[in-house]
Amino acid sequence: MQHYWQREPLLVRQAFAAFQPPVSTQTLFALAGQEDVESRLIQSQQQGWELQHGPFSPRQLPSKKKPAWTLLVQGVDLHDDQAHALLQQFAFLPQARLDDLMISYASDGGGVGPHFDSYDVFLLQAQGQRRWRIGRQSDLSLQEGVPLKILRHFEPEFDWVLEPGDMLYLPPRYAHDGIAVGNDCMTCSVGFRAPQRQELAQSVLEKIVDSLYDESEEGTPAVLYEDAGQQAVQTAGAIPVELQQFALDAVTRALHDGAIEQALGEYLTEPKPNVFFDREAEDNEYALAEANESGSGEAASWHLNRKTRMVYDSRFVYINGESYECSGEDADLLHRLADQRWLDDTDFQHFSPTAQEIVQDWYGQGWLQRRDPAV
Repeated sequence: MQHYWQREPLLVRQAFAAFQPPVSTQTLFALAGQEDVESRLIQSQQQGWELQHGPFSPRQLPSKKKPAWTLLVQGVDLHDDQAHALLQQFAFLPQARLDDLMISYASDGGGVGPHFDSYDVFLLQAQGQRRWRIGRQSDLSLQEGVPLKILRHFEPEFDWVLEPGDMLYLPPRYAHDGIAVGNDCMTCSVGFRAPQRQELAQSVLEKIVDSLYDESEEGTPAVLYEDAGQQAVQTAGAIPVELQQFALDAVTRALHDGAIEQALGEYLTEPKPNVFFDREAEDNEYALAEANESGSGEAASWHLNRKTRMVYDSRFVYINGESYECSGEDADLLHRLADQRWLDDTDFQHFSPTAQEIVQDWYGQGWLQRRDPAV
């Protein structure tokens, strides 16, 4: 990590020995046909590059025998347990940085052209072969008139062919070009979140502003600017120093101790717009309380939904855009839930009544799921 992360590329032969794709080709094609799944079809033809956005019906996808086409399916981890489990293999890095698992399928010669990403990426060959050419690119200018961000002058330094189980790590802005060698090429791309500073500042400040509106709706009387001691002035265009101080004080109060950290945690766990949860059935609403009453004999376990994002800091836990202040044993258990994404029944018996009520609500919203030993 210290030598390569965000510094140098790394090729690991058989990083995943005897690796099997997390999803079949048929499953991947089916996901590309769903409205809530982001997918793209890229074809390289004599007249140039062609880009289409999904969803795609089976008839819209080219024949597997047709050369030079690629299907990209984003966020496969949100829709398949095996894909989610593969993504979690990379949880040796903070969950706040993990983004998603994209899987690409390509026919012979298929690719997306030489390009660079603004984030770290692990490229794991799932089936078939792919030739990767990579280089530390100084000229990042792009071709004009094409629907993809393709480098104008690609200068590769290394050239490798990856087999199933081989993995290539690339730091941000490291140029690369992957081309399928033969048909039925499938590659898993583990991407990471790298928010821009301006974007992060805007999102955090918006969260803080939203919290101010929430407070005003709780019935707290509004504090208005007052200037009972104001005297007549000859320079009416000058802003009163007292008004400037009032504004400074208002912003300082909004940015109270922990406000930025809390807003950041909520931002980092905000589900993407196309993510929806299925609420648990009403007859299972109190399954958590029943499990606690039954003792540890059932040996069931509780798992975060694969769509759930959960992180924590020294004061709060954050889950799907919401924050909860906790301490003591409650904090220890919730931190463990965020770290390993599951707890067993006996763990839940140690939650305080307040924490049990909160977790029960998570279960009811579908953020948390109960699994029997056989599952």
